[in-house]
Amino acid sequence: MSLRKIYILTILLCSVWSVSRANAQSLAEQAGMAYQKGDYAKAVELYEQSGEQDGTSAAYFYNLGNAYYKCGRYPDAILNYERSLLLDSDNADTRFNLEMAQARIADKIEPLGTFFLVQWSTAVRNLFPSNVWAVIAVVAFLLFLVGVVLYFFVEKVVLRKIGFFAGLLAVLVAIGANHFASEQKARIIHRDSAIIFAPTITVKSSPSESGTDLFVLHEGTKVYLMDRVGEWSEIRLEDGNRGWIPTDKLEII
Repeated sequence: MSLRKIYILTILLCSVWSVSRANAQSLAEQAGMAYQKGDYAKAVELYEQSGEQDGTSAAYFYNLGNAYYKCGRYPDAILNYERSLLLDSDNADTRFNLEMAQARIADKIEPLGTFFLVQWSTAVRNLFPSNVWAVIAVVAFLLFLVGVVLYFFVEKVVLRKIGFFAGLLAVLVAIGANHFASEQKARIIHRDSAIIFAPTITVKSSPSESGTDLFVLHEGTKVYLMDRVGEWSEIRLEDGNRGWIPTDKLEII
């Protein structure tokens, strides 16, 4: 293929992308207007169309969740708020709206107590998305290198001490930030939680209809995916209870 053809093809692809993005932005604006007017069903429809054309983001899922909430479709609202938090885990508005939606569903699951260091680590991790943590790790590593230079190549004792302690602190920050970046990325790639989308579902002791009935769950409840056998998924609740339900009753977050 000649350079001329490649150039023309590139221009055409860029033009198509620009038109598609502009159309998706227009749909999102129309959805926002429909939401403001109280036409929440129309807002849902338009937001979903804009997501199909321009991809998704934390703001997209948040807005879609709000529209679903106003429609009284609380499981859909919870699903989209949870997806928004995957991309922006420290957004206070999204967490508040998620709690509001969860208050509207039948099941009230009390989570198991968590060791305070784990809670603290999770809170710190959720301060930033993976890309921000990655930038922090790179910057901290560069500062570590500066500290190494000061320690090994500067004669003044004071500067050498500053280089040593600053470098030590920087390398610890770099390690921690890299760890948090990996965890945040893993949460998005290896999604291991879901929302129940069935009015009621009986949780079984084994992956079959003949399994013993353990307990009943309702739509909108969040579960964690532990295993899968055929058309059944083993789930765990935040209170530690486990069992099996049909996979088609779940929507992955």
